[in-house]
Amino acid sequence: MSEYIINAEKREDQGKGASRRLRRAGLVPGIVYGAGKEPTPISVRENELLKHLDDEGFYSQVLTLKLEGQDENVVLRDLQRHPYKPNILHFDLQRINMDEKIHVHVPLHFLNEESCVGVKNEGGTVSHLLVEVEVVCLPASIPEYIEVDLAELHAGETLHLSDLKLPEGVELVELAHGHDNAVVTVLKARGGAEDEEAGGEEAEAGEGGEE
Repeated sequence: MSEYIINAEKREDQGKGASRRLRRAGLVPGIVYGAGKEPTPISVRENELLKHLDDEGFYSQVLTLKLEGQDENVVLRDLQRHPYKPNILHFDLQRINMDEKIHVHVPLHFLNEESCVGVKNEGGTVSHLLVEVEVVCLPASIPEYIEVDLAELHAGETLHLSDLKLPEGVELVELAHGHDNAVVTVLKARGGAEDEEAGGEEAEAGEGGEE
């Protein structure tokens, strides 16, 4: 069973007015769909959802939905937040079959940023080009995150999707489509030796013109 449990109730009333009444009562309206079943409007205690939201695994891992005495495997597909209040307005859950591959977005964890050679020894700066990747795999194989080790990355070098080490059975969607996107790069320090050399050559050229 998933460590993420959502206790839900089926809701009959729908529409904006009904949703407002639910929120005033401390509930969040949502919907669960997929797996060949009819979409089902549901509601969940807001404080129950909020306790999960600080855990990044909640956004990509398999969740257990408890509804009308039955457990269903689901994943979170959408979460609508209030634009400026710490409230959840609506959420979408998708039922899944544990024997069928699914697409999910998984966060990247960058390791050894401060100690990588391009930063520590060469004065470079790390630039994150991606913070998550879309993977396809069986639900039981969904990684909580994917590590990106920057320890040996030099200034001016870039890691691409093809450089990532993936768990067995996990594929990158973009890479499967032939898109080896850049993930992270170490930018060279401005005013380095190469810039100084170029500046010296320009100065010499200027002096020669004056003669």
